[in-house]
Amino acid sequence: MIKLYGVIGDPIVQSMSPIMQSQEFNELGIDAHYHPFHILDKDLQDAVKGMKAIGVEGFNVTSPHKTMIMPFLDYIDPLAKAIGAVNTVVRINDEFHGYNTDGMGYIKALQADWKEDFTNDKALIIGAGGASKAIFYTLLSRGMKNIDIANRSVDKANQLIVDCPFEGNSNAITLKEAEAKIGEYQLIIQTTSIGMYPNVSESPLSFENLHKDAFVSDIIYNPFETALLKEANEKGAKTQNGLGMFVYQGALAFEKWTGLTPDVSRMTDIVIKHLGGKTC
Repeated sequence: MIKLYGVIGDPIVQSMSPIMQSQEFNELGIDAHYHPFHILDKDLQDAVKGMKAIGVEGFNVTSPHKTMIMPFLDYIDPLAKAIGAVNTVVRINDEFHGYNTDGMGYIKALQADWKEDFTNDKALIIGAGGASKAIFYTLLSRGMKNIDIANRSVDKANQLIVDCPFEGNSNAITLKEAEAKIGEYQLIIQTTSIGMYPNVSESPLSFENLHKDAFVSDIIYNPFETALLKEANEKGAKTQNGLGMFVYQGALAFEKWTGLTPDVSRMTDIVIKHLGGKTC
């Protein structure tokens, strides 16, 4: 019998999860269908009940439902509960269990593109939104200690640090302060939407004092090279866009649903192909 999976969001037409996950189901010989479900806020609870009723085996959750869906699930993984967001739901014994694979997806991409162990390095996270929180909490939960957060609103960055249940040595700083001390960081992670297509010329801060041995990561992947990454490259730093994080978070969801490991390279290739192999 064919198994049903999907992704929910509003809007949902832009999601690349259907092409990426469907390919892996086909390649691995799994009789399954992955469907995009356009769900409005007001219909979320009924949608979750309906998905359980029709036997959906698992689904991804994207904006704006990652937090709102939590009360409607039967179980929330501790890390997802701490982050306050779910992006992956798995059916286990007729219950819907919620997980967050965003942060771990980021770490997997970082290990693939930079190095395996970075727990002793000092990091700067730019932004204090949902993506920042998932990455910050997951890095700390995996043993990294020295992570500062720069944000337009320092109060918001500080609240993220105060609320975090994992031990670390973190400071909330302004973007101007981050610019002045950027040379202190071995890892810089840009988590805001600044620089995303079509506003490709925008950048959250200057890298005038960037150390050439730094690793700069931007979770945006459209364009493939943001203005921030372009400046980092010009300074001689190694860079990474957000494609790896997107692919790895999807791969981790696939593993939770099926117990099988998908081909990350194949998943990456089809997303790039879907984007036209272009930078925007």
